[in-house]
Amino acid sequence: MNDLLEHRGYLGSVHYSKEDNVLHGHLEFIRDLVIYEAQDMLSLKTAFEESVDDYLQFCRDQGRSPDTPLK
Repeated sequence: MNDLLEHRGYLGSVHYSKEDNVLHGHLEFIRDLVIYEAQDMLSLKTAFEESVDDYLQFCRDQGRSPDTPLK
């Protein structure tokens, strides 16, 4: 399974691990590493959106500009 999620202009991958029986992904097209995982698709979408929001808040707290996805 491979697909992309979108939230606030950021794209995230969707992968399935048979070994761990878990869905996981990371933000695509940025230099920073932001990952997320969940047991089902609805939870993965929520985890992805929370990861984007957390990443943006972290950058604000650090006083730096977040990476913007390459177009």
